[in-house]
Amino acid sequence: MRAVLRRPDFRLLFAGLFFSMTAESMLVLALAIWAKDLTGSDGMAGAAILCVVLPAMFAPLLGVVVDRFRRRPFLIASLVGSAAMLTPLLAVDGRGDLWIIFAVAICYGVSYILVSGSLNGLIKEVIPPDLLAEANGALQTVRQGLRLVGPLLGAALYAATKGWGLAVLGMAGFLIAAGVIAVLRVREDKPERTESHWLTEVGAGVRHLTGSVPLRRALIGNVISILVFGFSETVFFAFVDQGLHRPPAFIGVLISVQGIGGLLGGLTSAWLIRRVGELSANAIGIALFLPLLLTSLTPNLGLAFATCLISGFGLPYLLVGLMTLMQRTTPAALMGRVSAAMDALISAPQTLAIGFGAVLVELVDFRVLLAVMSAVMAVSALYLWAGRGLTPPSAPAQPGQDELVGDGRPVREREGVV
Repeated sequence: MRAVLRRPDFRLLFAGLFFSMTAESMLVLALAIWAKDLTGSDGMAGAAILCVVLPAMFAPLLGVVVDRFRRRPFLIASLVGSAAMLTPLLAVDGRGDLWIIFAVAICYGVSYILVSGSLNGLIKEVIPPDLLAEANGALQTVRQGLRLVGPLLGAALYAATKGWGLAVLGMAGFLIAAGVIAVLRVREDKPERTESHWLTEVGAGVRHLTGSVPLRRALIGNVISILVFGFSETVFFAFVDQGLHRPPAFIGVLISVQGIGGLLGGLTSAWLIRRVGELSANAIGIALFLPLLLTSLTPNLGLAFATCLISGFGLPYLLVGLMTLMQRTTPAALMGRVSAAMDALISAPQTLAIGFGAVLVELVDFRVLLAVMSAVMAVSALYLWAGRGLTPPSAPAQPGQDELVGDGRPVREREGVV
């Protein structure tokens, strides 16, 4: 990770994204709490989160938009738009304004896809292929660290200000991120316009995902696990209540322990990917959830803490491996559409799994669901591991050859050495 942090361009991008990721980490839970506070309904809180997820259904259309523009200016515009979309929250004053929260949640879901697509493209423009894992690992480390404090900060800020403080701090985070990234200098060619029918352009991301053998295996393996992993949104509430005999709020303690593992996993994800390859890192990431699922069949508080910590490592291994593989194997011109298609193809089964889990947990003992989750996720991990030869380990990075000067070119190139 030190190799990529030596690069002035990545340090600038990293600094800007820290502020936007801080804003993101506070928003989703706080919007749900706001909806619950206005209505007293758990269903309305869930509906606020659903509004954030819904735009993923249209992600391929949004990906076409991303690919029509240069990455850096589009990312800056998306961040400024993210700040602007929060301003209506300042007008929320009672139950009758619930629609404003839902509208902002939908807009936030759209902005998340636009920011993600343009960011993946910009990282590919700025960072050489042999440092992509380090760049993604650094960003994932920050995301996992913010999981420990972001939701709590958002909830506390909402409680202290009844929402306006949340909106103001969120806007500030996005605007500061846009201002910092505006200083970044990177040479980008103007995207070429094609004469293809718009349906052909929309489907280009999906075709690339399914046409690339490593990406197709990664997508199938991850969707297999997500089809049941979404159950955990409700199953672990039953585990805490019926298994550990603790109040529902105790799940926040387990998530915090998992976040510590996630922070450590983010720090070591690039190291792992270099030694085993992206698909193997995916497989290991999924496999690290199995101790938590299996030991939860016989609930024990000590085992719950230990296995939550272990499972925390799994999420960054999974995400960094998937993002690095996508960036490394996707042409720059397609990055927005491929990133959006990945969001759509993963979010859809995840949303269905959350819905089915909410129903099944009322009909079936939570241990049965945990057993099913364990079996399916083991199959997913084995499927990904079987394809490990498609993404072999890489050689260690040579940071001295790749360090950039201010305009984004390697030092050697600036000096005329090719």
